[in-house]
Amino acid sequence: METILITGANKGIGLELVRGFAESGRHVIACCRVPDEASDLQAVAAASDHVEVHEVHVSDGDSVAALARAIGDRPIDVLINNAGMAGPDFQHQGLADMDYDGWAETFTVNTMAPLRVLQAFRANLAKGANARAVTVTSQMGAIGLDMPVMFAYCSSKGAVNKVMRLAAPELKGDGIAVALVHPGFVKTDMGGPGAEITPKASATGLIAVIDALTLDDSPCFKTWDGNDHVW
Repeated sequence: METILITGANKGIGLELVRGFAESGRHVIACCRVPDEASDLQAVAAASDHVEVHEVHVSDGDSVAALARAIGDRPIDVLINNAGMAGPDFQHQGLADMDYDGWAETFTVNTMAPLRVLQAFRANLAKGANARAVTVTSQMGAIGLDMPVMFAYCSSKGAVNKVMRLAAPELKGDGIAVALVHPGFVKTDMGGPGAEITPKASATGLIAVIDALTLDDSPCFKTWDGNDHVW
C-alpha cells in the first residue's frame, strides 16, 4: 500500500486529494495547521481506515521537524506540497503598490516551505516505491507566460518551480522523481465560484498525473489533465 503525505489537506484541492487517494486504497498522512478546526478533514479521517491527520505549519521549521519526528522512518511514496497562500490583497501586490511584508510571507509559504518539507522527508521518500516529490504550483508562475498580475504570488510560484528543478538531479540519485503540477483554475477560496473546475475534478486529474509519474519524467511541469506545461 502506498503512503501519501499531503500538506494543506484541510480544504479545497488538498482535501479532495486526501479523499481520492484514500478511496483508492492508499494510506494518507493528511497535514494541516489546525487539525481541531478541520472538520471536513476529520470527517474524512473518521470514515476511513486509510487517513491519519497531523498538525504542521509548513513555514515553521520547528513544526516541520516535529511532524518528521512523528512520522519517524516510515517510507513515503508520494510527498505532495500543496499548502500555499495567495499573498497580500490583490491591489497590494503590483507595480504601483507592493506589500513587502506580505510578499516575504508569500515566499516563505509558497517557495521556502516546500523545500523545507522536502528536506524533512527526503530520507522517507528514498525508502519509498517509485518515490515522487510533487509540488502544487500554478501556471501563473511560468516564465513562459505573461501574467502581469499578483506579483507576490506569481513570483513565489515561479521561484518554487526553479527550486524544485534545481533539486531534481540530486534527488534522482535517491530514486525520487520531482514534479510541479498546475491544478487548473479551481473553485477554491482563491479561484472563487467563477473558476473553471471543481476541486474534485482537479484532484482526480492530479491523482492520475501523479500515479503515472516515473523517474524518467523528472523534472517535469504538468497540468492537472496530464499535459506538459511551459516552464
